Amino acid sequence: MVCVGGSVAVSSVLTRAPFFTAEAVRYAVACVILVLLARVTGRRLSLPRGAEWLWLSGIAVTGLVVFNIALVEGSTRAEPAVLGVAVASVPSLLAVIGPLLEGSRPRPYLVAAALVVTGGAALVQGVGRTDALGIVWAVVVFGCEAAFTLLAIPVLTRHGPWGVSVHATWIAALIFAVLGMTREGPAAAAQLTQADWLAIGYLSVAVTAAAFVMWYSSVRRLGASKAGLLTGVAPVAAAVTGVLLGAPAPRPLVWAGIAVVAVGLALGLRGAAARGA
Repeated sequence: MVCVGGSVAVSSVLTRAPFFTAEAVRYAVACVILVLLARVTGRRLSLPRGAEWLWLSGIAVTGLVVFNIALVEGSTRAEPAVLGVAVASVPSLLAVIGPLLEGSRPRPYLVAAALVVTGGAALVQGVGRTDALGIVWAVVVFGCEAAFTLLAIPVLTRHGPWGVSVHATWIAALIFAVLGMTREGPAAAAQLTQADWLAIGYLSVAVTAAAFVMWYSSVRRLGASKAGLLTGVAPVAAAVTGVLLGAPAPRPLVWAGIAVVAVGLALGLRGAAARGA
């Protein structure tokens, strides 16, 4: 989540780049990195079978392709804070639906902690202004962010974090490549500047290859509801990164939001430890 939060400034570099082509390159590079590292470390990658194709394709389509498109389209109708709050609302949904997919029942203390984390993240990011279409895109962002985790639960047991990440990235790279060829043309890659390539490299390594494996590992070890609490770290990391890059110091309301996020994380994670879960 620190990698994801810190990527906000990096992603802004690509605002003028051919979007579909840049995303295709990002996910293709991430997939190659994951496959090579899996081979070097002796991790076995399995081909999907049966319904697994639907779950893995669902992750790629919703959590990677539609999610990124919604962020871009939504940013034209809504301030970034609106989309950020949509993402920050995901822990509450994961706390309720995640346990059901994992074969257990939602735990009230985790639902309460998720609501606290969501409230703190909203304070960090602010509310922002938008119109009706911007709200629609924010809802799409919310649904896709949740799907990125929830759709992985049924396939994590057999494929593990590495397998899920590999299959999601190559499917997304293929979809974005088709979109790039049809919408931007085969020469779009030549329009990418040195700054674009550096940004794509960071997003491929830190925000995709590394972050995907770490995230799915935490979902498998902690469960979706507890891992979902950690999404509250992303807006905090974004605020801190902004200061490191020269932005003004956070306002008192932002500091209050950071404190609320910390309280929510403490409530959820300490509560889990106390219950031996």
